[in-house]
Amino acid sequence: MSDITDEKLQNVENLGQLEENSVPEVTVKNFSAFDKFFKISENGSSIKTEIVGGLTSFMAMSYIIALNPNILTTYGAGGQPLWNGVFLATCISSFIAMLVMGLLANKPFCLAPGMGLNSFVASVIANLMTNTKMNYQQCFQAMLCIVLVEGIIFFVLSIFNIRDKIVDAIPLGIRLGITPGIGLMLLNIGFGSNVYIADEGKQFFVMKDFFGSLTANYARNNMNGAYGVMVLSVITMFIGLFVIVILSSRNVKAHVIIGMLFASIFYWIFDYLTLHNNPFASLSDASFLPAFGDMFNTTLFRFNFSGLVDIGYFTVITLIITFCIIDMFDTIGTLVGTAARAGMVDKDGNMPNMKEAFIADSVGTIVGSCTGTSTVTTFIESASGVEAGGRTGLTALTCGLCFLVCIFLAPVAAIIPAAATSSALIYVGILMMSGLKKVDFDDAAVSVPVTIMLIAMPISGSIGHAIGIAMVSYTFIKVFSGKFRDVSILTYIISIIFLVKFFLIY
Repeated sequence: MSDITDEKLQNVENLGQLEENSVPEVTVKNFSAFDKFFKISENGSSIKTEIVGGLTSFMAMSYIIALNPNILTTYGAGGQPLWNGVFLATCISSFIAMLVMGLLANKPFCLAPGMGLNSFVASVIANLMTNTKMNYQQCFQAMLCIVLVEGIIFFVLSIFNIRDKIVDAIPLGIRLGITPGIGLMLLNIGFGSNVYIADEGKQFFVMKDFFGSLTANYARNNMNGAYGVMVLSVITMFIGLFVIVILSSRNVKAHVIIGMLFASIFYWIFDYLTLHNNPFASLSDASFLPAFGDMFNTTLFRFNFSGLVDIGYFTVITLIITFCIIDMFDTIGTLVGTAARAGMVDKDGNMPNMKEAFIADSVGTIVGSCTGTSTVTTFIESASGVEAGGRTGLTALTCGLCFLVCIFLAPVAAIIPAAATSSALIYVGILMMSGLKKVDFDDAAVSVPVTIMLIAMPISGSIGHAIGIAMVSYTFIKVFSGKFRDVSILTYIISIIFLVKFFLIY
């Protein structure tokens, strides 16, 4: 009897074991190919962790979705159809770039239209409108041609492994100073010109007309009906900034987007309570269907090559070089820095699949120009996803899918107040200023060009011209100090191009 009982118990135990093992076996079969493709287990991660990493990166960098079309259209000055086109281009180009990054490079780095470069494009467009007969949209479409050329150049350089070698040919001090210079420019935009209030045909700016006034009474009398909106905008801007900083100090991954959201809600509430405006009035008749018609008419493959003639070939060449320099160093710095922090570099500091990561960056720029946005580049906010555990391309792919879904949210993005996006601009600008600690200010050949570049960017409003002045200054100091051998051939060439641009082109 006991033998029969033992046999039955053994059969039941075997059956239970079989049933217990059957579920994970199916699960493994479902996900083994997925895991093998992205090498998730091999990188010490899991599917859940990778998805969380992608969502974290998205929340950290999603401010660009509303901010990019605002900057590139000068907050609607280019017209609503153009705004819609740039909005969709931002989402689509980011998705495709991250798709390539995830599937080809298998890296957790996320991409979108770069901050600083979009401000540069907007400032160039403003200058072109002054110096040519083209309107805003025509100038914008001419700039897309320059972005396209830059993307193609980077694609070729990436394919032949030339892109990383160019880094050594540019003076290190100037390279290190570019990012802080752009940071100052972003701070100038955020504090100085991003938040402006129009009243009776006049425009009033935060730093110039509010903080620049001798007294509050003087500002009130000068701005008349715009004073109330200005006060609300200033308070909103600082509240958003402080929330972002506090959340960042507490290691909240989505601190930028949460700060923007908090500032927006604050603005909407007090806009209704104190100024008696309905901040959501535009949503009553808004369509959440993607405005692909506007995109087709304004940005999709709308290259204005004839406009390059009006711009001038030397100017076009210097713009392309400037775009290449800024994008190149921004991307390389982000990739290497984030990879090192995540332990994804070898003993020599080299990151595997660097070539593929560069290709993803260049493809994003090409797609961005074809759809209608400025240079797509790797975001430093990718570090937040890496900090959350993202180690493979699944992180980038998850973030990219979130960007794609956002094409249905254009009306919501449009009601985000400029003061809230200023909070993000100021914060990002402050972060970019941290690069100054790497600049050797004890060396005059470095400190003089970098300092000139730092002040030239926000005052001139041109990143390219500021870099050009720095390059020329560096070359002159080195040559007349008897250290002309320290200057690379490429630096001489770039300096000559800028000298011709500054003094010989009329």
